[in-house]
Amino acid sequence: MTARTGGRAAKGGAGGAAKQAAASTGRLARLLALVPYVVSRDTVALEEAAAAFGVSEKQLIDDLNLLWCVELRAPDPYCPIDLSYEGGEITVAEAESIARPLRLKVDEASALLVALRMLAEIPDLHDRDALSRVIAKLEGAAGAAAAPSAQVAVEVDARDVAVGGGAPGARTVLGTLRDAVAAGRRVHLAYYVPARDENTERDVDPMRLLVVEGNTYLEGWCRRAEAVRLFKLDRVTALAVLDEPAEVPDHAEPIDVDAGLFRPSPQDVRVTLELTPRGRWVADYYPCESVEELGEGRLRVVLPTPDTRWVRGLALRLGDQGRVVAPASVAEGVRDDAARALARYGLG
Repeated sequence: MTARTGGRAAKGGAGGAAKQAAASTGRLARLLALVPYVVSRDTVALEEAAAAFGVSEKQLIDDLNLLWCVELRAPDPYCPIDLSYEGGEITVAEAESIARPLRLKVDEASALLVALRMLAEIPDLHDRDALSRVIAKLEGAAGAAAAPSAQVAVEVDARDVAVGGGAPGARTVLGTLRDAVAAGRRVHLAYYVPARDENTERDVDPMRLLVVEGNTYLEGWCRRAEAVRLFKLDRVTALAVLDEPAEVPDHAEPIDVDAGLFRPSPQDVRVTLELTPRGRWVADYYPCESVEELGEGRLRVVLPTPDTRWVRGLALRLGDQGRVVAPASVAEGVRDDAARALARYGLG
């Protein structure tokens, strides 16, 4: 799942993207409310409905055309909703599925409540009180189905980071970057690159904030790389908003993250690891080019990577849960890394 907030989603600057995001949010709210609105009135004139939702008749027709393409299903059996706006009047038929009370299963209620509580823990969240009321209402409506979620502790990592040259923790990275995106200001980052195990300094012109696969990123034009880059917020070790305006080049294109962040390349090194049953988690946490069952719970996986240093680090963390079998140069590098580590403890 991919979520976006603020920023420059396409050419036209931060202001245009913000307007587009606001329009999309408003349209979603309208689409969710439109069918119940018509059902409660049997038949509604296009002009009346457009006035009620504060849009033009053309925009309302566009919304209805979109709704007409969406299948709304009852749990059992399949029950499509029939929507029509012929003759200047909107009618909705066979909408019994939306009138049926929602019954959440235990796993559905737990997943929803845990996600909402995690959202409530995000620093600088706007309208936190409204979210708390939603959680309370959902807990009351779910009843016993909500009980398992109470056993899950949710905590969002809000590490202290030096922001704006002040004391660490004076502002959160997320809140500061949100303000910088909205104001169209350039930022200076101290950013940790795990593949090279080093901190880097760079100026970035923010484009947008993204949530991809549960992690928050800043997308921006990196003036050090002279290219669009994604910066994982938990790797930002220091942050300052500069007085200079953000100047994203016209040719800069947002990164397509809908299929995930991993982009294999023909130039990548293909590293083969054999994993014990205890090391199978690697196949779930890393983008594997191939996964092969070896029997007795063992796996053989191939990880493509442009930089083998992180794979060597992974192999050291695995210990007896897995080993690198190819290429030979990477396997030898793991042995050398292990020998140096043991020598530091006087065990080599």
